[in-house]
Amino acid sequence: MALIVQKYGGTSVGSVERIQAVADRVLQTVKAGNALVVVVSAMGKSTDALVKLAHEVSANPSRREMDMLLSTGEQVTIALLSMALQELGQPAISLTGAQVGIVTEAEHTRARILHIQTSRIEKQLKIGKVVVVAGFQGITSTEELEITTLGRGGSDTSAVALAAALRADCCEIYTDVPGILTTDPRLVPEAQLMTEITCNEMLELASLGAKVLHPRAVEIARNYGVPLVVRSSWTSDPGTWVVSPKPQPRPLVDLEIARPVDGVELDADQARIALLRVPDRPGIAARLFSEIARQGLDVDLIVQSIHEGNSNDIAFTVTSSLLRQTEAVAAAIAPVLRSHPDPKSEEAEVMVQPHIAKVSIDGAGMIGRPGVAAQMFSTLAEAGVNIQMISTSEVKVSCVIDASDGDRAVAALRSAFGVGDERIEVKGQGDKGDKGDKGDKGDKGDEEEKTTNYQLPTPPVRGVALDINQARLAILQVPDRPGLAARLFGLLARENISVDTIIQSQRCRIADGVPKRDIVCTVAQMDAAAAKQALEQAASEHGWGQVVVDTAIAKVSVVGAGMVGQPGVAAKMFAALAREQINIQMIATSEIKISCVVAQEQGVAALQAIHAAFGLSGSGAIQVSA
Repeated sequence: MALIVQKYGGTSVGSVERIQAVADRVLQTVKAGNALVVVVSAMGKSTDALVKLAHEVSANPSRREMDMLLSTGEQVTIALLSMALQELGQPAISLTGAQVGIVTEAEHTRARILHIQTSRIEKQLKIGKVVVVAGFQGITSTEELEITTLGRGGSDTSAVALAAALRADCCEIYTDVPGILTTDPRLVPEAQLMTEITCNEMLELASLGAKVLHPRAVEIARNYGVPLVVRSSWTSDPGTWVVSPKPQPRPLVDLEIARPVDGVELDADQARIALLRVPDRPGIAARLFSEIARQGLDVDLIVQSIHEGNSNDIAFTVTSSLLRQTEAVAAAIAPVLRSHPDPKSEEAEVMVQPHIAKVSIDGAGMIGRPGVAAQMFSTLAEAGVNIQMISTSEVKVSCVIDASDGDRAVAALRSAFGVGDERIEVKGQGDKGDKGDKGDKGDKGDEEEKTTNYQLPTPPVRGVALDINQARLAILQVPDRPGLAARLFGLLARENISVDTIIQSQRCRIADGVPKRDIVCTVAQMDAAAAKQALEQAASEHGWGQVVVDTAIAKVSVVGAGMVGQPGVAAKMFAALAREQINIQMIATSEIKISCVVAQEQGVAALQAIHAAFGLSGSGAIQVSA
């Protein structure tokens, strides 16, 4: 007998008829010889209706009372589903999060799960009952026994956490699409279904706005090795499996707040190339990186920050063995990129730094925890290590530092995050391989045709995601010395503001004898005003300058583990945007992701263009239920 946890979202239980259809599916699963725990959301849009009621009564309802109110939505569903099962002759019992024993931290509206007391569920399963659990909610372990909710996507989180705690054979997430698709079928009806996807790829897609799974649920599945499948509530199709690596052993106590960092990596064999004051016109960087890709050269990190005047800076890293060849390509193409033929022009100046290292921390536990990156920056600052470049993803934060600081940086990070020897990785020459060309600017002109001639041997991109709910935060003239990035992001962490993309400009300016750089990051739109206010209040104390916010942006990203070692991926992405006359405002990369910031009104067109460019569309349209 297999133990299965199933989760049904609000659309799947949005009416009495749909609840009865879910009961039929549950009964079929039980008749197949399985023990079953079912986690459900509130019916349809009932949570939205409760939120509306709250704001009709109070302009600023307390978070505690919101939890009391919103937790009632799931209670309606669990009772109705249990009744429907009983009508079919299947014994069932409904349990709230508190009755199940889902114990959380005392953070109303955004609690994380500490542990789950599974004895009551196990007792009911032994006597043949289906246990129907209210998702999205829990209870504190304090004397007050406060009801808490888990925040957006909380039912996904409840289901996977229960599967981990019960050591279930699998967790099935039922939704209104047939599985995980190459992009949002509401925007691209021809999106294709994936049969499987890695946890790391799913973490990136989920965190970039793909709503089929919440990143916290994927994080738990990755950490505890929970077999996870996403299926349609309306068909018997197999859906998409989310594949987890073999997990490191970890206790089920502090389930969601356990150690956020699993490993520390050092690549001590890198060099950096930067092109400074590149004219800010379409197609410039595409020509550079397409030529690098044509030479079969692998590029690791690439950063392009906001433009300064009519020019921009592009910086990227390669392994030391590729430095001479890559520098030659950059030097050869630099004159072509300039606006003026004058050989003495400072435009597209090529600068090389041969002895650098990349130090990284990784772990799925970083998700949604504002203090992790800040702690990394603070740790490096205390060790006297200056950060030259920053690259972030959902499961990794990487910093480029001087090669001579590598060992000291690893030792400091290992101590700060409690990482053992077995989770320290030091890379030498030729170990990485990566995307080869991950950078561009506003590619709108005729030059994009030079980037379209690559034959990618295997599909490098699994999915394309669009996030239109972010804002760009530019902190200008930050003193370039150890500790300033730590203070800046530590300040945001104390305000509980999560930061997504972080880019540090390559151009260093001297002001009053102090070298300064700009730092740009993206945050949720709802946090932008608070972030700006906090940083402006601290500007005089820490010495940074103006804080500029832009909320009219969209971030479009491609994700795929297969892009490692395949030059030409970014060139193909940027050419697709160029054909649609979409200007690229920022670029950031990680090992399995390339993200571009574009104007918000062009976000959907950007998504559609990129999805088509990588041949991700299927032959038929995906039907999404209302």
